[in-house]
Amino acid sequence: MTESRDEWIMKRAYSLWEEEGYPTGRDSAHWEQATKERAVMETTAPHGLEVKPKTRRSAAAPTTSKSNGATPPAAVAAKSKSKKGVSAKV
Repeated sequence: MTESRDEWIMKRAYSLWEEEGYPTGRDSAHWEQATKERAVMETTAPHGLEVKPKTRRSAAAPTTSKSNGATPPAAVAAKSKSKKGVSAKV
């Protein structure tokens, strides 16, 4: 069951009063603060639901813990062998 705006403000004002140690003569200040908090809540989140930002995915390919972005030694050796074979035929 959802509570009305006034019920929420009343409960929040009561909580503020309790947090301050039950002071006398501060009821209007607590009510105003609760009203302002409710207004902020209504403008920042639709229907009182929490809005979480979406996470962005990286455009770069994921790397493994073994890879540091360098070419593996076996690939380097294969490239150098093929180059040697081409230059030797000249």
